[in-house]
Amino acid sequence: MVFSSLTFLCVFLPVILILDRVLPGVRTRNVLLLIASLIFYAYGEPACVFIMIASCLLNYVYALFIGESLDKGNNTLAKIIVAVSVIQNLGVLGLYKYADFVTGTINGWFGASIKPTGLVMPIGISFFTFQAMSYVIDVYRKDCKAQKNPFTVMLYVSFFPQLVAGPIVKYHDIELELSNRKETPEETAKGIRRFICGLAKKCLIANYVAVIADALFGAQQSQIGALSAWVGAIAYMLQIYFDFSAYSDMAVGLGLMFGFHFKENFNYPYISTSIREFWRRWHISLSTWFKEYLYIPLGGNRKGKARTVINKFIVFLATGIWHGANWTFIFWGLYHGVFQMIEEYIRPLSGKEKKDAKPNPVLNALGHVYAVLVIMVGFVFFRADTLSQGFFWAKEMFAGPFMSTSEIAMSNVQLLPFTTPVYIVVMIFAIVLSAPIKLKLQDNRVLQKVTWVVTPVLLALCIMSLAGGAYNPFIYFRF
Repeated sequence: MVFSSLTFLCVFLPVILILDRVLPGVRTRNVLLLIASLIFYAYGEPACVFIMIASCLLNYVYALFIGESLDKGNNTLAKIIVAVSVIQNLGVLGLYKYADFVTGTINGWFGASIKPTGLVMPIGISFFTFQAMSYVIDVYRKDCKAQKNPFTVMLYVSFFPQLVAGPIVKYHDIELELSNRKETPEETAKGIRRFICGLAKKCLIANYVAVIADALFGAQQSQIGALSAWVGAIAYMLQIYFDFSAYSDMAVGLGLMFGFHFKENFNYPYISTSIREFWRRWHISLSTWFKEYLYIPLGGNRKGKARTVINKFIVFLATGIWHGANWTFIFWGLYHGVFQMIEEYIRPLSGKEKKDAKPNPVLNALGHVYAVLVIMVGFVFFRADTLSQGFFWAKEMFAGPFMSTSEIAMSNVQLLPFTTPVYIVVMIFAIVLSAPIKLKLQDNRVLQKVTWVVTPVLLALCIMSLAGGAYNPFIYFRF
C-alpha cells in the first residue's frame, strides 16, 4: 500500500485515525498502530511481512541480552552479541538484496553457471533493517535501555508512516512517545497539512516529471541528443527529490497525526554549494546513520586528513551499495566519495568558510553551479540501467556543440510530447519549489491564511489525479 493511493487516503488512514482517537490509553492505541502497520505492509507483501516480524523479534532478543550483559558488567559478551546481530542483519539484507547480483556478476565475469536464488526482496528491507540495527547498537552504547515489551519494539520498527521508505528513526528519539504521547487538535491539523503538501509534491510534481524522465531514459540511444539528455537529467533530478521528499513529508505529517515527532529528512539539497553540504541536506536520516554507525567508528576525522578521506570513501561506497544491487549504484556512491575526497584538499570546493569571513557571492554562485552539475551527473548514473547507458548519457549532455543540425533535430524528437503547457509549467514549478521559498514566505500572515484554502484544493486535485489513474511510481520502494 502506498500513501498516494485511494485505498490509503479514503479507507485505511481515516479508519485508523478515527479508531486512534476513540480507543482509550496509549497501550491500546499502540496495539492498534501495530496491527495497522502489519496490515499496511502485508497489503503489498503478504509473505514478506513474516521476514519483517522475524527481524523485529530477533533484534528485540539481541537488545535484551545486551542490556542484561551490560547490567552484569559483562561488556565482552555484550560486544559479541552486538557483533553477531550486525552480521545477522547484514547477512539477511545481503541474501535478499545482493545474492543474485553477486552470482550474476560471477557468472558474467568467469563464465560460471551459478543458479540465482530467485528470492523476492521485501519492500523497504534496507530501511527497517537499518532501523532495527540502530536500536541494538544504541542499547550497546547505553544511549537507551533495552525495551522489555517485544510489541513496542515491533511497533517502533514497523510503524507504517516510515516503514518502507524512511526516514530512518532512532529508537531513543521516539522512546518516550511510544509510552506517553498526546494527539492534540493543533498537532493533528499541522500533520494533515504537512501530509497534503507531501501528497501534492508527489501527485502534482513528481509523477509528471517522472513521465518525462522515464520516457527519455527508456528511449533508444539513437534518439537521445544533448538537449534531450539535459532535459532527462533535470527531470530525473527533480523527480527523485520531489518523490522522496514527498514521502518524507507525508511520513512526518502522519507521525504528527498520531502523536510522534520525526526529524526532517530533507533540507532543500539543491541549494548546496558543495557535495559536503549536499549530504547534510539530502536524505538526512541515512547520512546521519552512516555517520554515527560507520564513519565515527572507523575513526571519523580524528586520525588525520588521509584517514578522514579513506573513511569518507568507505562510507560512500557503503551508501552506494545500500541503495541497490547494481554497478550503477556502486559507481554513484564511489563518484560522491571521490568528490568528498577532492573537497577535503581543495578548500574553495568544500564550502568551508572562516568564521569571520564575509560571504562571497561569486564563489557561492560558482559553488552552486559546481554542486548542481556534480549532483545531476551523479543522478544520471543512479537512474541508468547500466554503466554504459550512464556514460553514454553523460557524454551526450556535453556533446551538443559537436553535433550537426540534423543530428540535433533527430535526437530531440523524443521531447515533442513534453512541450505541452502542463509539462512546461510543472517543470518550472518544480525548479522554483526546490528552493527554500516557503521558508521566506512562511511568516507572512496573509499567506498563512491562504494555506487553509489552498490545502483542501491540493487534496482535491491529488484525488482527481489518482482517480484518473495517473502514473504513480515510488522510487525508494525498491530500496
